[in-house]
Amino acid sequence: MLEEKKIPFNWPYMTGKELYYIAEAHFNGRLAGDGPFTKRCHRWLEERTGCNKGLLTHSCTAALEMAALLLDIQPGDEIIMPSYTFVSTANAFVLRGGVPVFVDIREDSLNLDERLIESAITPRTRAIAPVHYAGVACEMDTIMIMAREHGLKVVEDAAQGVMSTYKGRPLGSIGDLGVYSFHETKNLISGEGGALLVNSPDMSLRAEIIREKGTDRSRFFRGEVDKYTWQEVGSSFLPGELIAAFLWAQLEEADRITKERLASWQRYHEFLEPLEAKGILRRPIVPGDCQHNAHMYYVLLAPEINRQEVLDSFKRNEIWSVFHYVPLHSSPAGKRYGRSHGDLDVTTRLSERLVRLPMWVGLTNEQQERVVEVLSEAVS
Repeated sequence: MLEEKKIPFNWPYMTGKELYYIAEAHFNGRLAGDGPFTKRCHRWLEERTGCNKGLLTHSCTAALEMAALLLDIQPGDEIIMPSYTFVSTANAFVLRGGVPVFVDIREDSLNLDERLIESAITPRTRAIAPVHYAGVACEMDTIMIMAREHGLKVVEDAAQGVMSTYKGRPLGSIGDLGVYSFHETKNLISGEGGALLVNSPDMSLRAEIIREKGTDRSRFFRGEVDKYTWQEVGSSFLPGELIAAFLWAQLEEADRITKERLASWQRYHEFLEPLEAKGILRRPIVPGDCQHNAHMYYVLLAPEINRQEVLDSFKRNEIWSVFHYVPLHSSPAGKRYGRSHGDLDVTTRLSERLVRLPMWVGLTNEQQERVVEVLSEAVS
């Protein structure tokens, strides 16, 4: 139960059916992966995104690791990605010996700057991994054309992008592969959890095999083979059926959850317009071709404002606000395993000015007014 005065950064939302479905899974005696609830989630993913195969995983990190296996990443292979992303985007490929090549982001959306990708391509480049920051789409048409011209694969990191679209197409369904996160901090949740969207039909069977410890177990249960055995390198990427049951309750309410988050996002946007007009901060910019999902609301403080003082002011008022990623190119592991293409000036500048505001289903108008009031006092 929330204390009345405190405003958390995130608060997990439950639709009311989660525990009922978990009890149903227990009653059915199916607790391991790929039970009835998992299959419902798979159908939802495939119907809502149009992907060739949707597969639940125990995390978005696991889905990215599956992508690296599917692309047969070898030591020295290069993968172009933004530095302003979570470590999993890079880790998944580094685990296979791949080399992340960090490219700068755009000033407007904070997404991978598609204009800088081509100059980062070398004979070792195997893939591009655009990250849809805050659920706002990268410029996917340009990225896909460039990838096809150079014979590269595209792995969409849509961890934050469930229910977002680019020119009407669901994020995660545009590249060769896409990944989602259902972590507690995301829009649709299962505590931990993720999904791999396989958009290239020629990868679907291998994806099932890799996900099932490298075996053709799924084919066996469909009656396509008379026994299953080890086919290639894989691992155990399945979530348990209780996770899928919880997630199904969320997917059933995906439209309503998204609508409520968008309403909260829009309130912040309107409340903060006067501060942007004064040049104190910049509100998020959403390109016209993108329909976002209100995953987060952030502001970029004016360069002269001390971000830590703003965060300290929130803390004193029992409002939990945070900054976001430390750019990977500046991290010890990023320097050890990856390389930077260019100076990444935009990434560095904007990462030092960004503040994320509380955002969750159930956030009230009064709470948002208080967040904005404290922010206004702190920056003035």
